[in-house]
Amino acid sequence: MVTRRFAKLIETRAEKIAKLWLKEVKASKYTPTYHAFSEEELFNLALRVYESLGYWLSPETQREEIRLYYMDSGKQRYLEGFRLEEVVMALILLKRYLWLEVLSEGFVSSNLELYQVLELNNRVVLYFDRAVYFTIAGYQEALEEAARQQF
Repeated sequence: MVTRRFAKLIETRAEKIAKLWLKEVKASKYTPTYHAFSEEELFNLALRVYESLGYWLSPETQREEIRLYYMDSGKQRYLEGFRLEEVVMALILLKRYLWLEVLSEGFVSSNLELYQVLELNNRVVLYFDRAVYFTIAGYQEALEEAARQQF
């Protein structure tokens, strides 16, 4: 019940949350490479994550799908010239703005819902932890491939 409400909330507010994230990454001193990238391209990256979150969190989604998506994302960010710490910060901000929106909504109205939201929080945190890990792995793989090609 809470998971479906959460997914619906995020899907219906995906554009709003993506815009807040975009504003932050375009201004933050921790994400300077993002400042030079097209707002449309960055907005679409965030929007894709938020619109797909319900799917990513569903029990039917295989961990392999998340691994492949974020490995590819890490490789792409390397090829685009992003520094690794900036990419990780962008993922952290994706999670932060997601929860800021949920909290602003007064999502919890009972003790049972509080428990369910805490359980959901664990799933969301695990999802973003995997996103960070696989993004770093993909980035590192692209870095090593570039180093091999230099020799």
